[in-house]
Amino acid sequence: MNAESDARDEAAAPAASAPATGDVTPDVTEGVTKEERELGSRAPGFIKASRALHVSWQVGVFVVGLAVVVAGIVMLPLPGPGWLVIFGGMAIWATEFVWAQLVLRWTRRKVTEAAQKALDPKVRRRNIILTVVGLVIVAVLVGIYVWKFGIAMPWKIHE
Repeated sequence: MNAESDARDEAAAPAASAPATGDVTPDVTEGVTKEERELGSRAPGFIKASRALHVSWQVGVFVVGLAVVVAGIVMLPLPGPGWLVIFGGMAIWATEFVWAQLVLRWTRRKVTEAAQKALDPKVRRRNIILTVVGLVIVAVLVGIYVWKFGIAMPWKIHE
C-alpha cells in the first residue's frame, strides 16, 4: 500500500514542478511516462489567466460532464451504451479536475490488469470449463421441465 502511494507521490512531484501551461509533457521525461502526464486543468492559457473566467470554465465543464454521466446512468437499464457514456463523461471531467483524472487512471489500470488476466491460458481454460458446465446444467434443467410439463404454446396452433 505504501509503495503505491509513494509511486503516486513520485509521479505527482514532477507534474507539480512542471509549468501549468496546459502543455502535454513529452512521451518520457524524467521518468514520467505518457500515461503519467501532469494533473490539473487543460484549459487554454487565456482562460487560466482570469480567475472568474477559469471558474466559469470549470463550472461549464462540470455541467457538460454531469449531463453526459446522467445520460449514461439513464442508459444502464435502457438500451444504449451506458458504461461507455459514463466513462465519456468522466473523460470530460478529467480535462479539468484532478480527481477525475485519478479515477480514469485507476480505471485504465484495472481494465488493463483484467484484460491481461483474462488472456492467461489457465484462466481462459477455467472460464471455458465453467461455461460448458453451466450450459449443461441449464440444458438438463430445461429438459426436465419439458419432460415434466411439456411445451405449452401461448397461442393456438391447431386453429
